[in-house]
Amino acid sequence: MKGFKHQNFADRLSASNSARQAALERLKPKLDPNDPRAVERRAERLAIAAAREARAIAREEARIAELKRQEEERIAREAAEAAEREAQRLREIEEQENLRKAQKAARDARYAARKARGKKPAR
Repeated sequence: MKGFKHQNFADRLSASNSARQAALERLKPKLDPNDPRAVERRAERLAIAAAREARAIAREEARIAELKRQEEERIAREAAEAAEREAQRLREIEEQENLRKAQKAARDARYAARKARGKKPAR
């Protein structure tokens, strides 16, 4: 086998550590909190988070306004229905009163007619 090296455990361990150290050295500039790019990325993330929060607040306010509008419409509709029911009830009472008066007038007319028929001249 070409390229096969007889390495012992210590050699493999040191190679692993040096690879790990090299990867860490490549990442250190990205991890520096004072790096201008990192500061810029952090500011962008904060701006995005603030905009997301503002949109969420606006959505919540719109949802609350819609619920309030629906509740006001429901209250107005119920008030209109209650007024219509009351008007209908008053119309029915008036109709019953008129019917009662008409029945009384008819009854009185029948009574008067019966009285007029019943009076015969005395003999």
